[in-house]
Amino acid sequence: MLDVNGLTTDFVTRSASVRAVDDVSFAIAAGETLALVGESGCGKSATALSLMRLIGPPGGAIAGSIRFDGIDVMALDVAGLRRLRGKNVAMIFQDPMTSLNPVLTIGLQLGETLQTHLGLSVRAARRRARELLEMVGIPEAERRLGDYPHQFSGGMRQRVMIAMALSCRPRLILADEITTALDVTIQAQILELLKRLTRELQTAILLITHDLGVVAGMADRVNVMYAGQIVESAATLDLFLNPSMPYTRGLLDSIPRIDSEVRERLVPIRGVPPNLANPPPGCRFEPRCAHRRDICAARMPTLRQRPNTTAPHLTRCWAAQDVAEGGWLIGRDRHTVRETLAIPGDDA
Repeated sequence: MLDVNGLTTDFVTRSASVRAVDDVSFAIAAGETLALVGESGCGKSATALSLMRLIGPPGGAIAGSIRFDGIDVMALDVAGLRRLRGKNVAMIFQDPMTSLNPVLTIGLQLGETLQTHLGLSVRAARRRARELLEMVGIPEAERRLGDYPHQFSGGMRQRVMIAMALSCRPRLILADEITTALDVTIQAQILELLKRLTRELQTAILLITHDLGVVAGMADRVNVMYAGQIVESAATLDLFLNPSMPYTRGLLDSIPRIDSEVRERLVPIRGVPPNLANPPPGCRFEPRCAHRRDICAARMPTLRQRPNTTAPHLTRCWAAQDVAEGGWLIGRDRHTVRETLAIPGDDA
């Protein structure tokens, strides 16, 4: 459904040019959920915004190939993009307060989407808007249609954004940190709703999140980003059981574990990401990596198949073999790992 090749996104300032997304390639099939994980500032949101072509001159520039259902998104004009956005591809933005119009009621904003893309009448759009608010767990939905964004809490604004994204039953949803402001009960309801869409409507989802527990329960595959690049890509269970990039292993080591009999300190990833205005010539994780070699600082590794594996598992690391042999989960059987991380079993 979505095929991305060589995507690059540059932000140009008076003093420097920053490549926030650097030669990113991936594909998402119908009904599939692909997770995009990594530290803040690694390029996840910039990738999603680029897919919608919401970044442009004078501040930013996008290059590469983006094809959605056979359509060349990079070749679309303004009218073509308006038809694509909202109806076929919807985005749930990270900050709902700045994404909703503060001077229009929630009902008008939801109704505009339904009238524009589905051709509903004002009355039918209002009825559907009420159903959408009820679907995402907002009480007194009929009355709340007349309220403004500032009258909603942060979590409820996020639910309004989710309702707006789901309103036209898009074929692809770009979900940027959708569970951040939600309590666990509403979070479970929203995630179950997204799962149902993937099953019943074959909706594809690009899930951007910091929550690896959500990734374990939702995603079919995972792309790990660092400093604008994809550094590891694999099926979810394979990534959790066999991380081969030291950065991925660092992310997993920082998860609090519930299966440990003794209290253990979390292991942080030391240091900070590089300055993308002047990135290092070699591996961008090298200054923070415990497995670094001389070649890591001199040459940029390519994204290639992990050694000694047959399943698709790509890694951007010169020391991937060392990390694989180190065995992040040595001594932990697969059943225990699934229980700890809430990963479905093979029979699920």
